[in-house]
Amino acid sequence: MDLASTPAPAATDRPRPQSPRDLFVSCTWLALQGFGGVLAIVQREMVEKKRWLTPDEFLEDWAVAQVLPGPNVINLALMIGDRHFGLRGAIAAVAGMLTVPLAVILVLAVLYAHYAGNPQVAGALRGMGAVAGGLIAATGIKLIPQLRRHPLGFATCLVLVAVVFAAIAFGRIPLGWVLLVVGGVACAWTWRKIAP
Repeated sequence: MDLASTPAPAATDRPRPQSPRDLFVSCTWLALQGFGGVLAIVQREMVEKKRWLTPDEFLEDWAVAQVLPGPNVINLALMIGDRHFGLRGAIAAVAGMLTVPLAVILVLAVLYAHYAGNPQVAGALRGMGAVAGGLIAATGIKLIPQLRRHPLGFATCLVLVAVVFAAIAFGRIPLGWVLLVVGGVACAWTWRKIAP
């Protein structure tokens, strides 16, 4: 048997959402888990559990989602939905991200307005912020191995990560400016490296 004539496995052999309804339910589940940020949860669910995205695809899609206007995770859901089911999938994914969480937020807003003066409530909210920060940091660390294959090289990528962190954490520079300047430089530099 000639191996060259054997067809390669189709891209559809990979796990993928079964229907727009599956996308809606999955995105709703993601959004309901994501108090304070869903990056860690999206990476775990979409890459590790469902395997709808490879680690490299997740990194690329997340980078695009971050530079587009609007919430990152909504942008990512929109891209995933569109990739699998076109406009119907995009609408289903975004609706999943927004519908049930909106109802939960409205209920929480009413409860918060009633109990805002309670010191235990303020302490609980500060604790949830720390947990969300830890989840985001853990996901960032999990994505570091994908940088080893980046055209700029691993060391350069780590320097760019450090520059972004320092600019935001210590320099207090707004995220938009950091993305525009450092992201623009990184994109142009990468483009020059991969250009023929």
